[in-house]
Amino acid sequence: MKVRLTAALALAVASLAVASPAGGANECDGLMVCVPVAGPWVVVPTSGKVPRPVVEYQLTCPPGHVVGGLDARLSDRAIDVSFIGTLGSPVNPGISTSRSAVFVATYVGASARAPTFRPFIGCMPGAGGGARIPTSVAAFTPGRPTTRRVKTVRIRPGEATVTQRCAPRERLVGASHAFGFATRTPPSASLVETVSARQVVRGREVVVNVRADSELGDVRALVQVHAVCTRAP
Repeated sequence: MKVRLTAALALAVASLAVASPAGGANECDGLMVCVPVAGPWVVVPTSGKVPRPVVEYQLTCPPGHVVGGLDARLSDRAIDVSFIGTLGSPVNPGISTSRSAVFVATYVGASARAPTFRPFIGCMPGAGGGARIPTSVAAFTPGRPTTRRVKTVRIRPGEATVTQRCAPRERLVGASHAFGFATRTPPSASLVETVSARQVVRGREVVVNVRADSELGDVRALVQVHAVCTRAP
């Protein structure tokens, strides 16, 4: 409920993001012509539970523009920020991005300090546009406060346990697992239903108990276990 409420509050202030000369980050670096758009400081939910709650915030370019650059400023170094991109090749403005960009943020620190982040996008005009007037923001630049440790294991009929853990001195802040089928065509619903799993978090490790029915046969099925770890204070 806290995640939904935080996201709703972020969406409610979306109108505060306007195209203006007040960029303030590196969202326009490398772009010959760029219109900077700065968002508000978005509240990131906090919790000691795993997985950690996330917040999503969208910024939108002016009409006729697409997102060509992204950046953010953080109130706390333990905020992990990324954005949702569209699959495609090559990775490029207009392919990976559109007129809007959705930022995803998670607080991975050990204590709650009302963490926030401020998103920025640099917008490339279809024709013409203005130059950027940079300003400074007294805040942290995004880093890599987390390390994603992944294990992929083939599933065979029967039961098995797959464990992925954080390294020494790391803390677990995120956990997930996914199934995959190495088939030429999309697996049928009946094939998908031949595998199931139960995920448990124990300290610094993620434990996934997998069960596969005999109907799986010789089909190459995989389970991938993710442990998102951090050393952030």
